[in-house]
Amino acid sequence: MIDFSILSFYLRTQTRGRTGMEVNPLVFETSASTDSAIWASLETLFVSRLRLQRYDFFSYLQTFRRFFSKKDKSTIIYGRLNKKNIKISLILAQTLKRFNIMTNSNNYCVIMGGGIGSRFWPYSRKNLPKQFLDFFGTGRSLIQQTLDRYKKIVPLENIFITTNLLYKELVQEQLPELKEEQILLEPTRRSTAPCIAWASYHIKKINPNANVIVAPSDHLILKEEEFKEAIIKGLEFVSHSPQLLTLGIKPNRPETGYGYIQIDEEKQGDFFKVKTFIEKPQLEFAKVFVESGEFYWNSGIFLWNINTIINAFNEIMPEVCSKLSEGEEDFASCPNISIDYGIMEKANNVFVQLCDFGWADLGTWSSLYDVSPKDVNENVAINGNSLLYNCKQNVVVVPEGKLAVLQDLEGYLVAATDNVLLVCKKDDESAIRKFVNDVQIKLGDKFV
Repeated sequence: MIDFSILSFYLRTQTRGRTGMEVNPLVFETSASTDSAIWASLETLFVSRLRLQRYDFFSYLQTFRRFFSKKDKSTIIYGRLNKKNIKISLILAQTLKRFNIMTNSNNYCVIMGGGIGSRFWPYSRKNLPKQFLDFFGTGRSLIQQTLDRYKKIVPLENIFITTNLLYKELVQEQLPELKEEQILLEPTRRSTAPCIAWASYHIKKINPNANVIVAPSDHLILKEEEFKEAIIKGLEFVSHSPQLLTLGIKPNRPETGYGYIQIDEEKQGDFFKVKTFIEKPQLEFAKVFVESGEFYWNSGIFLWNINTIINAFNEIMPEVCSKLSEGEEDFASCPNISIDYGIMEKANNVFVQLCDFGWADLGTWSSLYDVSPKDVNENVAINGNSLLYNCKQNVVVVPEGKLAVLQDLEGYLVAATDNVLLVCKKDDESAIRKFVNDVQIKLGDKFV
């Protein structure tokens, strides 16, 4: 059955005071004043608020014109004329329902942007981490692309960035549309559980009924429209169901760099209960997971109502709540633990939404290689110039204005910055971490 309450609310808020009429959830009168109210709302909300493209606007325009044209027989497509009343069609109801979710002031987003990105060393450095870099020559850094993505879904004023105190100026420079109070500065580095708890308490003070998206700042999304639809669907779910929701990505290969989610038979609509979380597996296990059809990649994107996540922290990690519920004064003493380990793997109300929107986590050089355009020999070249001779499946990163000439390399990473040159196997993540640790111990922070 169609839920028409959203349309009813929409029309009440736009017509009350003009006509004084109460709107039945299933039927409304198409009086002249009601028509005027709808058209005014169409202009101010659909265009200025959602910033629809011209084509999309005229699509809505034609829909509403036909809907309100009682003399046009094609009205039957959008509704059924019955004396003075028109019953709302499924198409129109779903359109307005989607619109209501996207403009809902109860919806918030937390973008986590405080990591160092050490697995992208030496391109990602402590003073300029990967989230502030433009990997694909688009003119927008990863964190800028992330904000661009979510401000199409929730009001801009409801988006918060959590980051380290060191990156305050970088965030302000790259995201000037945000107010200073929308940038939550962590005094010290901790993992995602304290970060999310702190942001949750902050949002709850503003809106105790908030629905929240929590997202990393280093994701690549290739299918933007499918992504938007998935997020809107997830927000609707958590707004009326006290569950912790994560987005699971349908795997297209046995990837060892991602965590996996196994789905249970229990479900609520299109949302499956999570049976178990699996950390990055060995290749032979990853193959079994993909073939079974029961496992999905863990995207690290979460949705929940603010009360649901705070209740989970109170039950599972009360020590974090006692340190952060009154502010960030004790942030430094919070445990350095991820939200996956701290909450998601222990809670019994975790559900997963199965998605396919061209997702990639740009966490490593190998993940960047997977999603980047390649030459005929499957080499990836970023930024500067390169000449490759008898080279296959390499990643070459040099500064603008520099030239790299390579011969007889296969499966290597060659990354040069102003003061560091790294040459190693591109898929050996553990080796890169070791290099970073050794450099810091032996040479200090100058090269990190």
